[in-house]
Amino acid sequence: MTVPKTLSRGRLLGASMRLSALLLVLVLFAVLVYRIVDGVSGAGFTRAVNAHRSPAAPNVKLSVIWAQAGTWPQRLRASVDRGTLWLSDLRGYPVVLNFWASWCGPCQREAAVLVSAAEARRGRVVFVGVDVNDLTGDARRFLRAHDVPYVAVHSGRSIADRCGLIGLPETFHVDRRGRIRDVTRGELSAATLDRALARASQN
Repeated sequence: MTVPKTLSRGRLLGASMRLSALLLVLVLFAVLVYRIVDGVSGAGFTRAVNAHRSPAAPNVKLSVIWAQAGTWPQRLRASVDRGTLWLSDLRGYPVVLNFWASWCGPCQREAAVLVSAAEARRGRVVFVGVDVNDLTGDARRFLRAHDVPYVAVHSGRSIADRCGLIGLPETFHVDRRGRIRDVTRGELSAATLDRALARASQN
């Protein structure tokens, strides 16, 4: 029996549509699995920090939006010129990784504490401001207004997710080996920063 050409084309079209639907389902499933794993890794990272297990800081590529490296050690300043920064570039020095935004009230109040601490520890501790959910122009106006003497970067999504960021401001205190020794959630005081830096500077 001869199968009409229109019927053959209809079957081919139907098979093609079923295959496309199957591929779409597989892609969506892969995305779902990725998001679940990514979320679990962020949650696990947060638990490790809270339990003082000193997890390694995530090594992600960050875009520099404020290239003032005056308080940084001399040998690290060249890394800012390329416009991007990897956290692994900063190994060998304690690092203060401060997440902030121009619209955040507590971030504005703690800015003077961070600026003063960075100046007092010039060449010995690396301060990095990580701008979150902000317009670059607004961020730079904030940095100029507070006369911030250290490098600031745009967070992107990867570092905020991987650090399990809860709110703003948050400050991660990283030791010379690149391990997070302490986290301050909320506005920093000079005393809190001093204690955290003392712990981060031990190794």
